[in-house]
Amino acid sequence: MAATQAEFSKTAGKPIHCRAAVARKAGEPLVIEEVIVAPPKACEVRIKIVCTSLCHSDVTFWKLKDFPGCFPRILGHEAFGIVESVGENVQDLKEGDSVIPIFLPDCTECIDCTSKKSNSCSQFQFKVSPWMLRDGTSRFTTIDGETLYHFLSVSSFAEYTVVDIANVTKIDPRVPPNRACLFSCGVSTGVGAALKTANVEQGSTVVIFGLGGIGLAVAEGARICGASRIIGVDINTDKFEIGKQFGVTDFVDSNSYGDKPISQVINEMTNGGADYCFECVGMGTLVQEAYACCRKGWGKTIVVGVDKPGALLTFKSLDILHLGKTIMGSLFGGLKPKSDIPLLVKRYLDKELELDKFVTHEVSFQHINTAFDLLVEGKSLRCVIWMDE
Repeated sequence: MAATQAEFSKTAGKPIHCRAAVARKAGEPLVIEEVIVAPPKACEVRIKIVCTSLCHSDVTFWKLKDFPGCFPRILGHEAFGIVESVGENVQDLKEGDSVIPIFLPDCTECIDCTSKKSNSCSQFQFKVSPWMLRDGTSRFTTIDGETLYHFLSVSSFAEYTVVDIANVTKIDPRVPPNRACLFSCGVSTGVGAALKTANVEQGSTVVIFGLGGIGLAVAEGARICGASRIIGVDINTDKFEIGKQFGVTDFVDSNSYGDKPISQVINEMTNGGADYCFECVGMGTLVQEAYACCRKGWGKTIVVGVDKPGALLTFKSLDILHLGKTIMGSLFGGLKPKSDIPLLVKRYLDKELELDKFVTHEVSFQHINTAFDLLVEGKSLRCVIWMDE
């Protein structure tokens, strides 16, 4: 760390030339280029990225041809790094701190951030902006002066990035970098959805629609909570064997029941519906199926998947009144980044939360497009990308 501190002292307050994987056109391979990263402004820090991991959201926005997709852009939002330098008015972070950037702002001051009931900051509302949080500009340019867009307030597919302090959380340096980065998005979202949003009870029955990285993280959270039955629903039958590692006890292949609604299958399996149903795909039709198979009277449906902008849900008003079910959203698992992530980290250090099984591949930065291929082809849960290898 001493050598790193000495290195940082030479670059603080100056632009840094480094490598970044730039998305230049929708769906085309990222291009590793030399870019210039400006020094942090007030309430910002510049972070040396040690490693980053690939999330489905990166792939979604990489494919988007229309706004909020925009190019050229530096994607990436799951990462671990070291604070290289800080801007003015930064008090809680310093050079050398181990941190994870998180897409969801946590100012710690507004009515929402000081409440236990919300993780939706009212000072800096979450949005998919191509700019920095406070001044609406970029900290990235090419060596030719071309502006590069930010992504989810993080942009971790670069050796250095600038992030607002509202989007940075300290993390215990005892956590290995290739596990620490998982707390930035997917694992925290799924585990938090089970632990915090749903507050899954011991001995309960849980159904998870979609056994990707998020869905399996929900299963991990439900396992920790002591759910007695965890039913996974997916179109890929290979997911059952994978799911068993995360506590999945039953599997439903949604392609094998013809015209029979999956909600009916679940209701029959559970004698009237599950206690908790999680939609982790991002499809309105699956949200409605999940609602239809959560138990009347106390069943909860938790929406975790991200659907297309403008997608609508339709429910019968009398069903809402008569059935007594609950439907709720779970952005970032309902977690408050600066106060709840340390609690998840403790669960990991206490060997309660198992992270190793989420990482299926690791590649060097120059092979970042391989990580995209693996995720798109369904061969990877999380691929960690190392900057210095």
